[in-house]
Amino acid sequence: MSNKVTLDKNSVRKNYAFLALMLGGMVLGCIVGWFAPDFGHTIKPLGTVFINMMFCVVVPLVFASIAGSIANMRSRGRAGKIMGTTVATFIVTGAIAAVIMFVLMKIFPPVLEPWQNMTSEQIGEYASISDMLVNFFTASDFVGLLSRKAMLPLIVFSILFGFATNMAGGPDSLVGQWLSSLSDVMMKFINIITKYAPIAFFAIFADLVATYGSSVTTAYGRAMAVYYPLCFIYIFTAFPLFAWFGGGRHGIKTMFQHIARPAIVSLGTCSSVATIPTNVEEARETGIDEDVANMVCPLGATMHMDGSCFSCVLKIAFVLGALGQPFHWSMLPLVVGVAVLSSVGMSGVPGGGYIGEYIIASIFFPAQIDVAFPILVAIGNLVDPPATMINSAGDYVVCYIVSRFNDGKDCLDRAIAKKTSAGK
Repeated sequence: MSNKVTLDKNSVRKNYAFLALMLGGMVLGCIVGWFAPDFGHTIKPLGTVFINMMFCVVVPLVFASIAGSIANMRSRGRAGKIMGTTVATFIVTGAIAAVIMFVLMKIFPPVLEPWQNMTSEQIGEYASISDMLVNFFTASDFVGLLSRKAMLPLIVFSILFGFATNMAGGPDSLVGQWLSSLSDVMMKFINIITKYAPIAFFAIFADLVATYGSSVTTAYGRAMAVYYPLCFIYIFTAFPLFAWFGGGRHGIKTMFQHIARPAIVSLGTCSSVATIPTNVEEARETGIDEDVANMVCPLGATMHMDGSCFSCVLKIAFVLGALGQPFHWSMLPLVVGVAVLSSVGMSGVPGGGYIGEYIIASIFFPAQIDVAFPILVAIGNLVDPPATMINSAGDYVVCYIVSRFNDGKDCLDRAIAKKTSAGK
């Protein structure tokens, strides 16, 4: 018993020491980027290597985790129930986030006076809405699925592949066993890559501060003064409520014990996709069933975008203010609807919001799209880190809610009791 406690304490100490290394790398990178911007740009490749490695591993991980979780379920009805509950939860939490930001934009408008002499910029040619919808969910051939840029088509393919494997023998089939083993191998692969994270975060933040440190204007600064605090307030208010609703009396404490790693990794990579492995690992350690974690986290990387719903409403209010147009309460249903729908279309990779920003511009500012689009892109770049943190860390929290509806409201209590008895 005493040896087990000692091992647990050593494990906790080791985990927090690694988190401290990552945070230290971020802080030191910010300092270096501010005082030595040229050096900050020079070491950028050290961070790019880490991000590229994460992107290389995420495609097989998403395929193995989703397809494997469905293929190895004894009940196809459970797979459908988990998926339905997951998507419904994403929509509800996204709508809540959009309403919160709408109210804040009425109280603290980001632009107090219309901008004068705004210059128009060309945005080039874009696919039609129907083409974009097709591309969101399908790829033209199998090779197209092997790119991180086709995350939604990959998820759709993985879901169908999982159901097909389940129908052909499921966990007793060779393919089902192979998918389970592949998922385990990819998680070990992620553990190896993560050891490089502190160095990578140092380089990433040095370059970010060197590039954007002095470019924020008064209007953008006012917008960020609302957005950044809101993200952290949301983590310490909405997330605990979600965790309590899904996990009961142990939900809040357990959530705060495990949410730090997903939040920090998402801040460092600015990518929901790159945070999938960390979310899955933390969900498993929490006691969430693997079939829930393996479906919620990859789906959430593309479809669960509370932070993006925040930014969508902020962008709409910002451009309306810059153009001197009113932001009425009557716009609430449309703004919330567009925020949720456009967020689903945003890829879980850095810069993936450009599609969502084009959708926003085409719906709200069709006559000024050449002016509105670059403004939306600029805001998107500035809010990307905290937005991604909300999106990615929220995927882990949603696992609690989905578990409650699929495994009972006391599922977390049972998981903790099981871990406690195993420790004895």
